Amino acid sequence: MSVNPYPLGLRLAGRRVVVVGGGTVATRRVPALLDAGADVLLVSPELTPALRAHVDAGRLHWEPRRFVPADLNGAWLVHVAVDDRTAAAAVSAVAAERRIFCVRADDRFAASAWTPAVTRHGPVTVAVLGGGDPHRSRATRDAVRDLLDGPDSPLRPETGTGKRRRAGQVALVGAGPGDPELITLRGWRLLAEADVVVADRLVPGLLLDELHPDVELVDASKIPYGPSRAQEEINRILVDRASAGAFVVRLKGGDPYVFGRGGEELLACAAAGVPVTVVPGVTSSIAVPASVGIPVTHRGVAHEFTVVSGHLAPDHPDSRVNWAALAALRGTLVILMGLKNLPEITATLLAHGRDPATPAAVVQEGTTPAQRTIHSTLAGVAADAAGAGLRPPAVVVVGDVVSALDHP
Repeated sequence: MSVNPYPLGLRLAGRRVVVVGGGTVATRRVPALLDAGADVLLVSPELTPALRAHVDAGRLHWEPRRFVPADLNGAWLVHVAVDDRTAAAAVSAVAAERRIFCVRADDRFAASAWTPAVTRHGPVTVAVLGGGDPHRSRATRDAVRDLLDGPDSPLRPETGTGKRRRAGQVALVGAGPGDPELITLRGWRLLAEADVVVADRLVPGLLLDELHPDVELVDASKIPYGPSRAQEEINRILVDRASAGAFVVRLKGGDPYVFGRGGEELLACAAAGVPVTVVPGVTSSIAVPASVGIPVTHRGVAHEFTVVSGHLAPDHPDSRVNWAALAALRGTLVILMGLKNLPEITATLLAHGRDPATPAAVVQEGTTPAQRTIHSTLAGVAADAAGAGLRPPAVVVVGDVVSALDHP
């Protein structure tokens, strides 16, 4: 007669867990065991490269041989991750004799324990056991994860279980280069917990559309004054809202620390005693070229890439970019916020010896439906971009990588 399993959360920190097998299944199981703090013993003649990396880093102990009963000495749990049913049965027989729960990848119904499909949301872990059907478990898990990550999550503050733990804090979250799906999972989850969102102009609009109706949205692009005064006002908003007990997400295009003034905002919060979490974002300097088939590095073509801001012309007294040195480099040059000053930038690079025939490209609004791209050369890219009517935001790429993936 079929009986339901008894669900239980194991606290494995410092406790021995034995994993038998070094293949794909073990590769998937080991990270969660390490995350739980388990003392992992891995027994297998061979390992995948990913498991070998854990061994090399000293995160687990490896016995490069076949299983022997003594391997279960002191164990609290064993995972059998081999395809050989005879070998797996031998391990689970030893485990049963010693009253150690045993998970089997080859035959879940012959196991004494099952691994559930899991989703994690901060301190909340949801584990789903689908009656032994892994497909049902994963489908249910995915539905629960979508609920927890969404704007109507039951972990919102009114439930008393969710984001109130972040009250009085600020998160600097990188929203990515433009495609709303390129925000990191952690950034997306924090956004769903926010009381206040202070958003840049380049933040994907669809991310804002998913906010809960009671979230206060501050459009940072509409804050008056000049750049310095506007930044002071943003800093003030972050500190004031957090000091009043709100969880504030400062949502920034790309990465908070790549020409995003994230450091200034962190310092302002720190000076006011407001805790800050920084969530890196996918920077447009790499993602936008990649979206049009341009790798910023490529074996045999470029072993370096440099990212610079072009918002100031090369002859501007406040410019801190050594354009002469950049002209002498052989690698890839990625210029952000440089479309307006592109004629002066290219002229300076040419004047300091960069080959006029160097391939160049400009990508407008990369990773979005409005993406446009032109390919040119260093000598002609400024005129070609103007002729095509390209407008900011745009990323300029200079270097042989522009044509590295062209097919003959």
